[in-house]
Amino acid sequence: CGGTVGAIFTCPLEVIKTRLQSSKLAFRTVYYPQVQLGTISGEGMVRPTSVSPGLFSVLKSILEKEGPRSLFRGLGPNLVGVAPSRAVYFGCYSKAKEQFNSMFVPNSNIVHVCSAGSAAFITNSLMNPIWMVKTRMQLERNQVCTPSTIVLLCATFLGECGSNTYQRTISVVVRAVESCKGGRFALLTLFPCSAEVIRTRLREEGTKYKAFIQTARLVAREEGYLAFYRGLFAQLIRQIPNTAIVLSTYELIVYLLEDHAK
Repeated sequence: CGGTVGAIFTCPLEVIKTRLQSSKLAFRTVYYPQVQLGTISGEGMVRPTSVSPGLFSVLKSILEKEGPRSLFRGLGPNLVGVAPSRAVYFGCYSKAKEQFNSMFVPNSNIVHVCSAGSAAFITNSLMNPIWMVKTRMQLERNQVCTPSTIVLLCATFLGECGSNTYQRTISVVVRAVESCKGGRFALLTLFPCSAEVIRTRLREEGTKYKAFIQTARLVAREEGYLAFYRGLFAQLIRQIPNTAIVLSTYELIVYLLEDHAK
């Protein structure tokens, strides 16, 4: 449930991130002045350079050309896939942990790393068709309709927060934000970003990108290595509220269940 609420609130940032990582992103030309020292007159020249639009430029373009509803593209497949993906992940993690505990020192760091890696591999392999549909929907640029249930879900979530629950939720949010300090969070997000760019290109329809290595080479040769970090800023500012919302919703549900049991 926490993942569902987090997916709803952070969907616009995910759409923007996917658009930034796409090969169909429209570049704008910027002219930089450059002094030509080899001429007698020493007159300046202008050097045209293609610049990728930023987060706010993409947001403005979506709002103007497609409307606010387009910021929730792919939300349906995302909601469908969140719950099964979490269930598969934690189930695989638990089973893998049992196996690795018999191979290594029980509950050691290597056990956690191997268990998490195995669970992520299986989960991503099984859920990839749903994420494929989500990416295709986020890359479409025609008008879409957003289900009214989004507003109802948000209102229900906020309306259930009583005074005690509110205080508990705020404490969880503070812990989530503080856990992202010191650059650790940015470092964990930086390296997977390049793989996400390649993944988005491979999911595009009717493009020249066919395989992982081939796509990586094309992007590096045609757009430079900085292209691998497109959408990084959107991912960074998306992940913090998403983590806070997931933890807050989890604490809220636990609190309500505890009250109901009493």
